[in-house]
Amino acid sequence: MGKIRINVVKRTARKLLNMYPDLFIRDFEHNKKVVNELIEVRSKKLRNQIAGYITHLKKVEERRQKIELEER
Repeated sequence: MGKIRINVVKRTARKLLNMYPDLFIRDFEHNKKVVNELIEVRSKKLRNQIAGYITHLKKVEERRQKIELEER
């Protein structure tokens, strides 16, 4: 089964990606630091979940772009 993420994690991650698309990369450690600077998170676990989901979204975005380039 896949990972299940709560709506707060998904909503916050997407919001941060829309507001600051250039700050995030495929590296979890980097994204964790950026999330910590941008928002005040209640716990380390929640911060890590948000950073992890952002990392996942960036990887998916890069794969999608790679496939689009190969199709051309």
